[in-house]
Amino acid sequence: MSSNSRQTVSNELYIFTSGSYTDESLLKRFTDETGIKITADVFESNEEMLARYQAGGGQNYSVLYPSDYMVTKMVELGLLMELDRALLPGIDDVMERFQNPPYDPQNRHSAPLSWGTTGLIYNSKKLKEAPKDWDYLWKNQKALNRKLSLLNDPREVFGAVLRMEGFSLNSNKEEEVEKAYEKLKELKPAITSFTNDAWRTQILAGDLMIAMCYSSDASEIAKEHEGFPYALPQSGTSFWTDTMVIPKTAPNPEGAYKWLNFMMQPEVAAQVSERISFATASQSAFKLLPEKVRENKTLFPPEEMLKKCESIAPLGEFGEVYEKYWTKLTSA
Repeated sequence: MSSNSRQTVSNELYIFTSGSYTDESLLKRFTDETGIKITADVFESNEEMLARYQAGGGQNYSVLYPSDYMVTKMVELGLLMELDRALLPGIDDVMERFQNPPYDPQNRHSAPLSWGTTGLIYNSKKLKEAPKDWDYLWKNQKALNRKLSLLNDPREVFGAVLRMEGFSLNSNKEEEVEKAYEKLKELKPAITSFTNDAWRTQILAGDLMIAMCYSSDASEIAKEHEGFPYALPQSGTSFWTDTMVIPKTAPNPEGAYKWLNFMMQPEVAAQVSERISFATASQSAFKLLPEKVRENKTLFPPEEMLKKCESIAPLGEFGEVYEKYWTKLTSA
């Protein structure tokens, strides 16, 4: 059945999420507790999620999972419902850095779910020297030839190189973006793919030696497989927040609030954080995590490293400059 033909009623809930944030046991528990049958569809990127929503394929979803910069964009486009904080007691329990975020002041339209960084996961059995910064890829380009992948995300990829060159991750100067493009063009012959997900099986199979990835994904791999550490680049990287929002077209807003509250319960948030391996934004949930998880520096890096990170910010029309150079890079 196509998503456009779904009939959503009060005992059904459709959510559109990133693949990292859900599993069958979570969905079953919600249904057992609320009686609401929930279906989770998965998107690979924020841009894909927005495009599908705007094309009409997302009108059945009552909850979406945009990242921080996409929340700002969706608010500007008038797509998101303003949240009733009285219906979301858990929102007052989020960590201080998420209580009044620049991407959504006072969390008026979004509830922070998780956060993390972007860095490099590598095969420590094949790479004797641990990468300390992004420039490792260029310095070792010959050895890494066709054994490295970057994310399928222009802002993340250009942002990494901009930080390496000493610029802001949110540069709005074309000459700086062009300089990052020229550096990436040098590296392009060594890159096997731009992917957000396929690197997982490839690095485990030995087809990749190093991959650009999100910290939550790296932590999940490390939990199940030895020998795949995560490096947080010293020149800085992106600090991202993933959120839950309710679109104005939500067919089941009551069910949406139930889902948000369910996910923000400290005990549920802690269990999900541990099982699916992401950094919770809930103070109470963090305290419930086992010490081993709380001290996992991939998920919860030291403050001095976080100070070198920047959040991706929407750049308005200048975003087209990134897209222009991204198209040149990926189609060449």
